[in-house]
Amino acid sequence: MSVTFLSPTGMTQPVPYHHVAVATGTRHVHVAGQIARLSDGTPVAPGDLAGQVAQALRNTAIGLTGAGASFTDVVRLTFYVTDWTPEKMGDFMAGVEQVATEIGLSSPMPPASLIGVSILFEPDVLVEVEATAIVD
Repeated sequence: MSVTFLSPTGMTQPVPYHHVAVATGTRHVHVAGQIARLSDGTPVAPGDLAGQVAQALRNTAIGLTGAGASFTDVVRLTFYVTDWTPEKMGDFMAGVEQVATEIGLSSPMPPASLIGVSILFEPDVLVEVEATAIVD
């Protein structure tokens, strides 16, 4: 599997993610929205955006591993964050940085979108992460 990341001249620089991913491979892995819960459903880091981002990314890594992939195979991340405001970016990125080395998430990240939403499926859930990977 080969993933090449690009941030071509003329696109906003710098950003904490690459703008483009080009991947070759035959198997797509889609990890559904992951949240800050342990495997038994116990909430992690209630009220703490950074802590929830870190745990949601850990859970995403578990999903990728279960499918024979890793963050090196990820071509797209989507983050949904409740009640988003630009002032939350520091906490959001702190959560990414807290866990990046542990889970093998590169910096800059693969192409990513952060989408503000009013609420996720339960009131204590502050962030949800989806990932798409391509593997041979």
